[in-house]
Amino acid sequence: MTTPREKPSKPEDDYFAAEEVEQKRKLAFKQAQELADRQREALKQQHWMKCPKCGFDLHHLHQGEVELESCFNCKGVWLDADELERLKQAALKEQRKTPLINSILNLFKND
Repeated sequence: MTTPREKPSKPEDDYFAAEEVEQKRKLAFKQAQELADRQREALKQQHWMKCPKCGFDLHHLHQGEVELESCFNCKGVWLDADELERLKQAALKEQRKTPLINSILNLFKND
């Protein structure tokens, strides 16, 4: 003769229901993160080395030891984080600093 199984108690049901909800929440969060990462990577691939002003391709140009990105369509020049400072240092070393270059570099001072 088989004995009937006891029904789980209400707190036990609540515990397992809460665990299931938490697992589903974590799964949904993980899927959202993966989707955001894929979208960010797709945008990066789509806009990599494109001019932010006109959308044409950017080309690498060397100015001394500094590599600049330039757009031949709108004539824009784009610098990475420390490239302006490196250009300024190179100009000081070569003593080619003219009043015009000084004025332009002063526009970008961090003071």
